Amino acid sequence: MTSRDERRYPKLLRVPQIPDDAWLSQPQAARQLGIAVFRGGALIACGHLKPAENSAGRAGVTIASVQAEKTWRDSATYRAKTLRLLKDTIGFF
Repeated sequence: MTSRDERRYPKLLRVPQIPDDAWLSQPQAARQLGIAVFRGGALIACGHLKPAENSAGRAGVTIASVQAEKTWRDSATYRAKTLRLLKDTIGFF
């Protein structure tokens, strides 16, 4: 079993490889957003966080997408959050 820091995305996803200074691991991104790692995976699946690999090929997300998500969460209204949850729930299935 591989550790979380060594996981990679499947080759079929064609995830871009970005510089290490623009990349965060999924657990690091979840900590910054104050959510569980599972929820971070759901945000990736719904397109709110952009998946990326660092120079070593490890799975993670872009720092820019984490910052955009954090900004959205801080400024979104209750209605916007509810609509997003509904849209994500429908789109996830």
